[in-house]
Parts: sequence; C-alpha cells; structure tokens
Amino acid sequence: MDTKMLELKAAQMRLATWNMIYKAGTGHTGSDLSCADILVALYYTVMNQTPQTFEDQNCDHYIQSKGHAVEILYNVLADRGYFPKTDLESYSQFNSPYIGHPTNHVHGIEQNTGSLGHGLGLASGIALAGKLDHRGYHVYTLMGDGEQAEGSVWEAAMFAGNYHLDNLTAIIDHNKLQISGPITQVMNSESLTAKYEAFGFNVIEVNGNDISELVNSLKKQNHTGKPLLILANTIKGRGISFAENKAEWHHKVPSDEQYQQGVKELKTIIGGLKNE
Repeated sequence: MDTKMLELKAAQMRLATWNMIYKAGTGHTGSDLSCADILVALYYTVMNQTPQTFEDQNCDHYIQSKGHAVEILYNVLADRGYFPKTDLESYSQFNSPYIGHPTNHVHGIEQNTGSLGHGLGLASGIALAGKLDHRGYHVYTLMGDGEQAEGSVWEAAMFAGNYHLDNLTAIIDHNKLQISGPITQVMNSESLTAKYEAFGFNVIEVNGNDISELVNSLKKQNHTGKPLLILANTIKGRGISFAENKAEWHHKVPSDEQYQQGVKELKTIIGGLKNE
C-alpha cells in the first residue's frame, strides 16, 4: 500500500472512530485521533501479522500500552479482518467484549491493558522470550507521553536496555497533552530522548502524523544492538479542527453539532485524498 493509500486509510479510520464514539456516547477521542497514523503504518505495512497468523509463534507482536485509545485500535483490527465490522455496533454495551480498554477476549488483542505503565514491560518480556527461543519476530508497543510519569515504564526501559532487546520497538504518541493538561505542567518528563538514550535505547524522532516518516522509521533495520524508541510527535485530536491540541478532548463525546462538523471535515480530507 503506497503512502497516499495509507493516508486515506488513516483518515477513514478516524471517521469510523469518530462515528463509533458519537454513537456509543463514550471514548478517548483526542487520543484515538492522534495515533491513527501510527496504527495504520503498523497494521497495513510494517508488522508481520495477519488475522490468520495472529496466534502463530513466529508472527510479530503488538501491545497497546495506552489502552484508553482502544476505539481506533478496534476499527483498524476490524478493517484488517480480525473480526466483522458489525461487531463494533455493540461497543461499550452490556456483555460486549468491545469495552473501553483492550482485552484479549477480542481477536487480535494479545494483552489486556489500560492501567498505564505496563505495556513496555510486557513487550520487553515477549522480546526477551523471542531472543531466548531464537524466534524471528519483532515486538511493538505504543505508549502515551503522559504515561511516562509511571515508574514501571522506567523499570522496563532499564530491563530492555540491559538485555539489548533490538527486536523491540517502543513508540511514544507524543501529543504533549494528557487528560489534565500539558505534560510539561502535570508531570514534566522531558527530555524523553535523553532519558531513553540514557537507558540504552536508540531514539528516532519523527512526525507521528506523517505516514511516510513513520513507515520509513519503523521499517529501518535496527543494527545498533539496542531497543528502538520512536518519539512520534503528534497532534491530539488530529483531523478535527476544533479538537486539535485541546486537552479537553482527551475523553469527550461530540455534541450533535460538533459531530456533524467533524464528519464534514473528515469527509473533506478523505475526498481530497481520493482526488489526488
């Protein structure tokens, strides 16, 4: 899939997620929209994983540590064929497996996440197991930048660096906002590049809303003998003008008027990409 098709897919996934959150009356809207390009890059061109190979011991692994952005993950998985798209009509309803954080009751999700700070540890353990078992798979995990305040993140980072887990790629959705405000004010974790390098990571900084940059960075062979950290600079609420860079949209459901305006904006983006 070429860059334009990936950009189109990301816009379509944003629209599907916007629709799902509005219908369900719940969801982490801003977080979903900021990391859409990251998930599309991973699932449509980078990872060696399909619905058919998901349980194969040699396929790549993905752990979504920022579990609150589950709505975009559900839509990507459905679009890739892990389960029927119609399943998502039950999102956040009684007895539905499609709940507000990832659960392994859903095909395509390996680990339950949501309590922040656990994904890097899980991914590091899977990466070390791959080394010990001489498996060729790669492990990816997506974290939030607000999540970097969790101490368990740094225990895992120390572990990954110590064991030279170059089959591990950690990605930070660096939209610079969390539910209660800018990360620099709530709990300043900068400089993330310097910190991860100190823990033994190779760090690459990219525009996390640029599909081409993401794909090139994620596909680049890692010959450093170190785990890779991709610091993906993104815009919270990406694609909806009135939600962009607004902490209040971390978890917010659009009003009827906002919903219609958001649909219009996203359809305009989709139309433009189709006509290029």
